[in-house]
Amino acid sequence: MTDPVQLRVPAERRDYTVASVARALRVVDVVAEAGTDGLTLTELARQAGVSKSAGFAIARTLVDAGYIREVHPGPRYRLGLTLVRLGDRAVETHPLTELVKPVLHDLTRRTQMTARAAINDDGYPMFISRVDAPGVIRFHAPMGVRELPHSSAAGKAILAHLPESEAIRIAEETGLPARTRRTITTVPGFLEDLRRTRERGFGIDDEEDEIGVYCLSAPVFGLHGGVFGALSVTTIKTGAPERRAAELGGILRRFAAQITAQIAGRPRGRD
Repeated sequence: MTDPVQLRVPAERRDYTVASVARALRVVDVVAEAGTDGLTLTELARQAGVSKSAGFAIARTLVDAGYIREVHPGPRYRLGLTLVRLGDRAVETHPLTELVKPVLHDLTRRTQMTARAAINDDGYPMFISRVDAPGVIRFHAPMGVRELPHSSAAGKAILAHLPESEAIRIAEETGLPARTRRTITTVPGFLEDLRRTRERGFGIDDEEDEIGVYCLSAPVFGLHGGVFGALSVTTIKTGAPERRAAELGGILRRFAAQITAQIAGRPRGRD
């Protein structure tokens, strides 16, 4: 069961925190953690750490505003569509979105593959921009949503440049679930894959997240040299793209270096 979400507020700012707003945000968080199963009012109140009457009042207010919704029979509470709209707005206005779009267009023209850019969200890749490859094939890749790092080329590219303790933390948080029969599901195997990713300079997802789909990704670094995000390309497996892995990886690293140079003011060489 999900523990109540605790808002971390610096001591010097607690005097300016509105308790009722903090409780409402905590309710949104616990409903989000519940996923498609949703929560009953009793579960919502317990996990948010509020009384049942307070939970009902908060839930009713959030339902009216569209932040959560009631699902029957139950009722059970799930996230509402207002958050989808706000999520799209957040992605559209992220400062990196405008910066990477021209690079993604160039990358798609160069590789004839779908190009995406992700930010490092506490060790998880969160994609914020995409340019589809020419043709009729479209990959389902929602923006503004975390992806599992262990089965994602972008996740590997990011975690390969973070301390090993971060990779272990991610493994413990996610449980390394098998997305396909090719997914790496053990911590030693995951750490070894990250080592290879670091050595070659780019991550590979060879049907590990979805059968028939092949992805590569190179890291993007920030102002102080830490990993900021990743740039990736995605294609179908039928064209045997793995034979071009070294070539495509080199292309990706050059394009990722362009974004690093724009963010950090200088390209970062290979470690």
